[in-house]
Amino acid sequence: MITPEYARLFARYNCWQNKSLYDAASALSDDERKAKRGAFFGSIHATLNHLLWGDQIWMSRLAGTPKPTAASIPDSLAQFEDWDGLCCERVAFDQIISDWTKAMTPEMLSGDLTWYSGSTGRELTKPRWVCVVHLFNHQTHHRGQVHCLLTQLGCTPEATDIPFMPE
Repeated sequence: MITPEYARLFARYNCWQNKSLYDAASALSDDERKAKRGAFFGSIHATLNHLLWGDQIWMSRLAGTPKPTAASIPDSLAQFEDWDGLCCERVAFDQIISDWTKAMTPEMLSGDLTWYSGSTGRELTKPRWVCVVHLFNHQTHHRGQVHCLLTQLGCTPEATDIPFMPE
């Protein structure tokens, strides 16, 4: 099982990496961010929307935060059409994740979590700590896709290695 310290480390990593990607992506035009680039979710903007949506849906399950406004994965790609709105919501939600991990206890990682998965069309039950690991792994996975797209466009996000994270 993971510890609350693990979750706090990854919450800090999440904030650092999101700031890095959003800063780099802000140098692009809206059309460049929304251009289809062959990524799993198409564009940088759509991938960042999905990533925020994924955080929101998992936090609604894990911490009882409100569900995202988009109801499904396909809807998640356009949850925030406006870049500034997406940026503001990202910063605000990163703070929610951070605050949640700061208050986390070992008991919050124990037991099982049961939820209905729209992507699989069925109810699932997994250990809570596995779902917390998934929350952070999902972030890293999709941020890696965005990092690659930004690098291809000549933007320079920060390194992604945890040991290089500022204190």
